Amino acid sequence: MIMINIYVSGVDPVFYRDIELISALFFEDVKVTDESGTGDFSLHFTIEGGNPIGVSVTLTDPNKMQQWHASHQRAVKSDEQGKEYRKRVKQAVSHALLQVLQESTGIRQPWGILTGVRPTKLLHTLLLDGKPMEEAEQILIRDYQLHPEKIELLKEIIHRQTTVIPDLYELNKEVSLYIGIPFCPTKCAYCTFPAYAIQGRTGSVEGFLAGLHEEIEAVGEWLKERNLPVTTIYFGGGTPTSITANQMDSLFKKMKNSIPSYGRVRELTVEAGRPDTLDEEKLDLLKRWKVDRISINPQSFKEETLKLIGRHHTVKETLEKYKLARRMGLNNINMDLIIGLPNEGPDTFRQSLDVMEELRPESLTVHTLSFKRGSVMTQNKQKYTVADRDETGEMVRLAREWAKKMGYVPYYLYRQKNILGNQENVGYAFPGEESLYNIIIMEERQTIIGLGCGAVSKIISPMTGRIKRWPNPKEPQAYINTYRRHLTGKLKVLDEAYGAEVCKI
Repeated sequence: MIMINIYVSGVDPVFYRDIELISALFFEDVKVTDESGTGDFSLHFTIEGGNPIGVSVTLTDPNKMQQWHASHQRAVKSDEQGKEYRKRVKQAVSHALLQVLQESTGIRQPWGILTGVRPTKLLHTLLLDGKPMEEAEQILIRDYQLHPEKIELLKEIIHRQTTVIPDLYELNKEVSLYIGIPFCPTKCAYCTFPAYAIQGRTGSVEGFLAGLHEEIEAVGEWLKERNLPVTTIYFGGGTPTSITANQMDSLFKKMKNSIPSYGRVRELTVEAGRPDTLDEEKLDLLKRWKVDRISINPQSFKEETLKLIGRHHTVKETLEKYKLARRMGLNNINMDLIIGLPNEGPDTFRQSLDVMEELRPESLTVHTLSFKRGSVMTQNKQKYTVADRDETGEMVRLAREWAKKMGYVPYYLYRQKNILGNQENVGYAFPGEESLYNIIIMEERQTIIGLGCGAVSKIISPMTGRIKRWPNPKEPQAYINTYRRHLTGKLKVLDEAYGAEVCKI
């Protein structure tokens, strides 16, 4: 990996991080410096305050003896001062920088200046502010430089979400629960989730589950006291189905006995992402407990790829477990594919879509590979040959066209840092089979209380809308040692967010 140093002048250091994020859309690894003479490139900004804000930027490549120029003006509302004014300056800087980098590299960024995870949330916010859809579209083009095809995708998703969950904007009257089970058969090379090989960890598993039962009971009491219903429950990880059927059964019993209005939960999902964790006993258990939705995730239908990324199951096993789940009456199954896995290009991806066409799962989540900090793949990038920007864009387009042909609709979307081709992850589903939890977590419309290892509670005050994160420890032994302390802290933060008025909501 080659580090690109960019010398920056004429702009407040408060914007350096934003400059790095935009620059990283074009170069693998970027570092902004204000030490003259140390950069591979230089960026000189000229900023004129007032209304409108004016930003000009010159990019110089000393090796090629070339320069490129760009400028942008951003209007400011009369009441925007301090933090809001600085936000407008940041947008103008990002806008001018994007232009000059696109001009110099020839690369067009489909998501414009957006570098965050949730572009759909931006469109939701514009609509909630009373903007008609046409005006919101123009803002996305003018202020954020989104390409038309991405705006169309966002519009489809927003429409689908508000159709599936008509009360999406009022969900702060309820909460959802995420249950983190941190064990997997093996850890995949691209993964940074809390996932620990379960072999030889019997003591850790039992100790972890004892703590999780206690957490479920305490949170159930908190919900009862405040008369708060639960919208969705999602078992993730890791791979929840890595634990035994008896252990899973005990967890379901604890949930049913502890969570108020358990029978009125709208959706119960269990990730069974690794086919090598499934058998008849576990699938029968999921059916008996009326699990609404499961995931069986191939990621790829190429044997060599599965071995390379550390998934110790075969393509045959994926197909067999999928068919077994169907025979046992599980009728809402999600499958995942990852665009850009090592040594896979458009031809391989087409083959995977052909297999999906035969299987016809109720939903298909198409991820674009992201080089996550801390993953085995990121730490050993030289070992893995992945798709380039153009190939990645082609596969994203193929997925969208295939989904439309097959009758799937896009219903949620999120993006990640260091994602190939600056693309996105999209969940497609047959109409009526969408995951409610996936919509809720991406649009941040309600509190999600995280229980278990690596689970992050995202606590959203129903009064102020402020978001507070409360993470549980990621490592099983650390969780076992400290879960009571973290539980006490979490309940305190929940009390602060909801206050005495919660029962009146």
